[in-house]
Amino acid sequence: MGMLVVQGAMMTCSFGVAPSTLSVLPEKLVMSSTPVANIMDFKPNVNIAPFGMCTSMSNPQVASATAAAQGVLTPQPCIPVTTSPWTPGVPMVLVKGQPALNDSSKCLCTWGGSISITSPGQMMTQV
Repeated sequence: MGMLVVQGAMMTCSFGVAPSTLSVLPEKLVMSSTPVANIMDFKPNVNIAPFGMCTSMSNPQVASATAAAQGVLTPQPCIPVTTSPWTPGVPMVLVKGQPALNDSSKCLCTWGGSISITSPGQMMTQV
């Protein structure tokens, strides 16, 4: 079922040009010195930091800049717009009453990007 995800995990977005780091608030310390993430850790700029530049034409800023450049794709600064929890998580492992996040979970951005965990931030707990 994958590795549990903790503070400092690395993520990528299918429309982002750079990796990002997941932030998990200290309230989620569970028998360790590193907070463990759950599926509710999807808040933009709180949990999910920008991925450098965005290349999605669904993003109005990218579409506008691309139109101004006569159709040449013109990436714009990434501002994640995540509005729903990570899926599927690990329902049999609860962190603060919600399923734990594992490294196979995905989170979707409103602009069409799929956010994936590339490194869970730890290598010891298998779930």
